[in-house]
Amino acid sequence: MKKMFNDIEALRREILSGLTVALALVPEAIAFSFVAGVEPLVGLYAAFIVGLLTSIFGGRPGMISGATGALAVVMVELVHSHGVEYLFGAVILMGIIQILIGAFKLGKFSRIIPETVMLGFVNGLAIVIFLAQIDSFKADGAWLTGTTMLFTIAIVLFTMLIMHFLPKYNKKIPSALVAIVTLTIAVSIMGIDVIKVGDLASVSGGLPKFSIPQISYNFETLRIIIPYAIVFASIGLIESLMTLRLVDDITDTRGSSDKECIGQGVANLVTGFFGGMGGCAMIGQSMINVNNGGRKRLSGIAAALFLLAFILFGSSLIEAIPVAVLTGVMFMVVIATFEWISFEVIKKVEKSDAFVVIVVTVVTVFTDLAVAVGIGIVLSSLVFSWKKGQNILIEYSENKNGYKEYHVKGVLFFGSVANFNERFNVANDPDKVVINFGHASIFDHSGFEALNNLAEKYEKQGKELLIKNINTRCKELSDKSDNLYNFRFYEEGFKTN
Repeated sequence: MKKMFNDIEALRREILSGLTVALALVPEAIAFSFVAGVEPLVGLYAAFIVGLLTSIFGGRPGMISGATGALAVVMVELVHSHGVEYLFGAVILMGIIQILIGAFKLGKFSRIIPETVMLGFVNGLAIVIFLAQIDSFKADGAWLTGTTMLFTIAIVLFTMLIMHFLPKYNKKIPSALVAIVTLTIAVSIMGIDVIKVGDLASVSGGLPKFSIPQISYNFETLRIIIPYAIVFASIGLIESLMTLRLVDDITDTRGSSDKECIGQGVANLVTGFFGGMGGCAMIGQSMINVNNGGRKRLSGIAAALFLLAFILFGSSLIEAIPVAVLTGVMFMVVIATFEWISFEVIKKVEKSDAFVVIVVTVVTVFTDLAVAVGIGIVLSSLVFSWKKGQNILIEYSENKNGYKEYHVKGVLFFGSVANFNERFNVANDPDKVVINFGHASIFDHSGFEALNNLAEKYEKQGKELLIKNINTRCKELSDKSDNLYNFRFYEEGFKTN
């Protein structure tokens, strides 16, 4: 009996969370449609199809996907220059690319994204979500004035207060849903003049229809859409996989990055054939879902089906929702998403790590997510290489048999080659020199080439250099080089007796 009650409670929680997410998806999808330069239904259909299919086939239960701003801002150029049909073609190709990435299990490389980059990404995206809500205080590009502005601000604040205090007394009903329903009814009864969802665009429509994109199927078309498809796929997967990691951390569970790539790909492939603009994971809606108890696939499926129901049957109800209520919901998402501890982290970590966090945050806000993450990874890699390169240690000793032995500790790779070369005194060393790698390893071609160049320098001086105690992996790499390197090993060299 207790198990049945718990199952019913979990089912109720998932469905209510899905309903809350669906209500928040509507204005977001409409807004991102405007950004991309397409009709509102193009964004709404994408939110429905991508949300449904990723919830079914994706690798992260509880994560919400749909039309996103990160993709919309790079889609507008294609729509403006070639039309919406080319966008549908690019979205189909985007899906194919994402499926291939998942099939070849390349999604696991998201694990190499440093925590500093993740921190900057989360903070940057929270700021982007915040800035996207500013338009709620404008009409026709101009700031609201008078009582309209006052009522808008009041509704936003009341929404935030409800979402803050209600969970302290009742956690069974999603606070965001209570705020949306309560304030929508209040605004309607009192006849308060504020912007509503219906003022942005109509959300009424039929079922999405299958349609092959009306484009020329030739090499010229591929030349146009392939670059866009690659960018769409990259941005979509980066945002999805990083949101997956965030939800993993919050729920203390683990999703499948490769399965998520395939799920996102299938969703976008189908969306392109049904007149949708494509999409990826949405950190804001995912946070709403998780914070309201949505942990299973059911919450995402419910959100997508509720959204479709709104389009088919409930458009008049959705159009009555004040935009200010949804703005208040998203402001609470911003507060929950932003890593406030990062201010303390930046003070205590090394300056290089703090620099990466700040750069990724700023670049996320002013460019796009893919560029920000790429820059963050490059910066982190350069910092790591510099630090690791400084840690190579070389000591030497004079052997009683008349040769000099250098003892290397650390990793010899492109970042440490310069420091390695500076430690040898070729001109003044004896005729026989040994480099002992018993506590070191050679990581890449730059390391082997450094040894090769060093051997040539000794040879020009009429001296002999041998390598000692190189590990098995390095020896195998050297053997496979097919005489690419000219240095010799200790066991092949001179007699010490």
